[in-house]
Parts: sequence; structure tokens; C-alpha cells
Amino acid sequence: MTEQELVEKSKQGDQEAFEQLVRDNQNRVYALTARMAGDREEGADLAQEAFLRAWQGLPAFQGGSSFSTWIYRLAANVCIDYLRRRRRRWAVESGPSLDDSEEAWPEPADWKQDPQYRLEQAELGRAVSRGLDALPEYQRRILVLRELAGLSYQEIGQALDLDIGTVKSRIARARLALRKILLEDGNFSFAPPSKKTNEKKKGEHHGRL
Repeated sequence: MTEQELVEKSKQGDQEAFEQLVRDNQNRVYALTARMAGDREEGADLAQEAFLRAWQGLPAFQGGSSFSTWIYRLAANVCIDYLRRRRRRWAVESGPSLDDSEEAWPEPADWKQDPQYRLEQAELGRAVSRGLDALPEYQRRILVLRELAGLSYQEIGQALDLDIGTVKSRIARARLALRKILLEDGNFSFAPPSKKTNEKKKGEHHGRL
């Protein structure tokens, strides 16, 4: 039975036909979701969610592309939603609470553990999330696939059904758009303090002792 015949039967409620479509595509879909999530168990859950969305969305599937291409795009979108949720959680949780007592702020071993730096990084993470949300959907999607999921240009092209030239140009324009948003919000001023700056501060501190 061809893929198109399986799709038509699935649209009529034939679960066995849909299960065959799942078997035909599950390895490819799982490879994508596990790669994007960076975790096998999470990838399995995301693959399952993608197939559930496919089953629910079958009545609206017009067959403009093959089912395998369509489910691959669905899986990519499921992962994009997951990565955006995870980034928001990271932005909120990465910084220390302002309600912590002074005793809860240990002397940093290096500048990455400095409370001020951690607060700045948390705010920068929130700013990037807001910036992504402000982008058009097609730019947000391609940036998430490249910058958060780490997919190659070829993999992004497969996920979005685009040629590599288009992928590259869209990523470049999306980066410029995000940079513009961050600049307008004043969120490109954050930078980790240099090693020399920290050593100078440390020397000044000991000098006062």
C-alpha cells in the first residue's frame, strides 16, 4: 500500500493504516526530536507528541507535500515549542533570588559565579526570549533550529522544506532582526568582566586590607 493510500485510509479513521505511517517514519522523526532535545527520553516524548498532532491534524492535511515531509515539519515545530519553553525556564531560573540573604551569596571562585554576572546573564536570557517572540514566525523558527537546536543547514532545509541557499539567507536576516531588537531594548551591553578587570578589583580589595 502506498503512502498516499495509507493517508487516505487514516483520514477515514483507519488506525492500522496510521500505525503503518508511524512505523514508516518513526526512526527519522525520533532522530530529529532526540537531536533537538539533546535527550533520548525527551526526544521520544516529543516524537510521540508529533505523531499525535499528525493524527489530530489529518483532516486538514491536503497532500501538498508527502506525509513524511509533513510529519518531519510537525516534529520540528513540536521541538521548537519545547526549546522555547525550556529557554524561558532557564532565563527565569538561572539567576539567584534577590530575596536571598547575604549569607547565601558565596565569594565567587571566578567571574561566571559572580552574582552580578549571573543576574545579567539571566536578564539577557529573558531579553533574547522576548526578542525571539517579537520576530515573525518564520524567522523565529529558523533561529531556534539553528541556534538552540544546533541543526545543520541541510537539516534545517529538510525540516522546513527549503533549499540551503534560502536557509542561509533567512538565518542571516533573522540574526540581524534579533540583534536590532536587542539593541533597541539596550540588551547588547552585557559582557562578562575580563580577567584583568577581576584581578585589578581583587588587588584593590587586598590593598585596602
